[in-house]
Amino acid sequence: MRIIIVAFTAVLFFCNSSISQTIQNIQKRNPFSGTLNVTVEGGATYSLTDYSKIGLDYFAKSALEYYLASNTISTLGLSLFGGGGYISGSDNNKSPDYFRTEMYYLGSGLVYNIAFSSKFCMYLLTGMSRLYFNPKGRNGQKLPNNLANKYSRSEWGYNIESGFRIKATNNLSINFNGGVLLSQKDNLDDLQSGKSNDMFLTSSIGLTYSMFGFQDADGDGIEDSKDMCPGTPAGILVDEFGCPADADKDGVPDYLDRCSGTPKGVRVDKDGCPVDSDKDGIPDYTDLCPNTPAGVAVDEYGCPFDHDADGVPDYLDKCPNTPAGVSVDEKGCPLDSDMDGVPDYLDKCPDTKHGTIVDPDGCPVVKKVESENDELKKEKPKREIVLTAATSFEFGKTNLLPSAFSRLNQLVEEMKEFPNSEWLIEGHTDNIGSEAMNEFISLERAKSVLNYFISKGISKTRFTIIGKGEKDPVADNNTESGRAKNRRVVIFRVK
Repeated sequence: MRIIIVAFTAVLFFCNSSISQTIQNIQKRNPFSGTLNVTVEGGATYSLTDYSKIGLDYFAKSALEYYLASNTISTLGLSLFGGGGYISGSDNNKSPDYFRTEMYYLGSGLVYNIAFSSKFCMYLLTGMSRLYFNPKGRNGQKLPNNLANKYSRSEWGYNIESGFRIKATNNLSINFNGGVLLSQKDNLDDLQSGKSNDMFLTSSIGLTYSMFGFQDADGDGIEDSKDMCPGTPAGILVDEFGCPADADKDGVPDYLDRCSGTPKGVRVDKDGCPVDSDKDGIPDYTDLCPNTPAGVAVDEYGCPFDHDADGVPDYLDKCPNTPAGVSVDEKGCPLDSDMDGVPDYLDKCPDTKHGTIVDPDGCPVVKKVESENDELKKEKPKREIVLTAATSFEFGKTNLLPSAFSRLNQLVEEMKEFPNSEWLIEGHTDNIGSEAMNEFISLERAKSVLNYFISKGISKTRFTIIGKGEKDPVADNNTESGRAKNRRVVIFRVK
């Protein structure tokens, strides 16, 4: 039995040593450090004597302990203790076959206490006590050797006790423990036989009241008088001032910080994440375009996408597929400086006078000299007006742009001047896309021109509209400039 007890003690010290570093990260200081403690306990005794059957009885004890002040998770203390009760046992092969010994003891020892948290500690006590005992039988009479005074009824014993304490309040703890008292001799049961001396085990529960020492109401390991952040939630890692740790110094403690590791000086929200004012997913401190409108897709720098790289972001670009290097206006459409309906990058005559009718290359249409007396020819002149899609329609769409109105208004004036004239409107596209889709788009664009004339009071019956799609190209569809020329609406005066 002694070997088991010694081994138990060694294992406990080994465990305390091996886990102390881990616990140190959680609990900075032992809650019993520097305290004076009064303990009252009661429980059961289990005798291990020369009687074969272990007896079960009861006892009570009290103790006065003082723990040294410590800044670590463990502390050493001095204990004065005393108790009393009964041990008993029986053996049918012995005479008498039963004993019950009244015993009292008073002793002192050293206590090693280690804190697993601010609320939970384990301890180990070793010491010596003076034991007073009085073995009796079933009838309460002294047993034979006791009656004959064959031994002293007081002797020294060795005490070993281990248990744990749970803090119920800052001052009150609940104790659970087990221990053993080893007698130096073999007289506790009034018999001297066998190879070992008598002993008894104890298990008890009790209360400990702590005074004076370390006061830590929130259990963070920082004394209340020094704690600048009292009331810290349980289990939160704190700094030397008792405030929750904030590793990235952003003002949001680590236990609430959803974005740990924020660079120094970056403004954060209540969750510790860098502020993103325009809610585009790119934090302000890396956002090169911090005021992007809500819902606009952005690149890794927080700027709106500009796929044709013309300087106008896609969400504002009315002509999103402008060729590289082409100058554009604020809407992202190619510049048309002379407002002739042909963009500058395709315009071979860029300084055409405003209002001049031009061909697909942006050059003025040459009119045949008419005889002043030939009124019939003046009544039926041949006309051909070309609207390029690049400046007259949105890309891939059929609705007219305001840049086309100027030229159409010129025709409106002519149509009103010659109310019997008739007109043909032909829509054309390049060869990008399916033939059916191209015919559809070309026809819809021709209808858009027709609807404009109707809106100006010109009768629908004076027009014929055709969607020719990609069938009649005027330029090479293998080049961008050629395709741009093929995307057009042509208006003919046929009568």
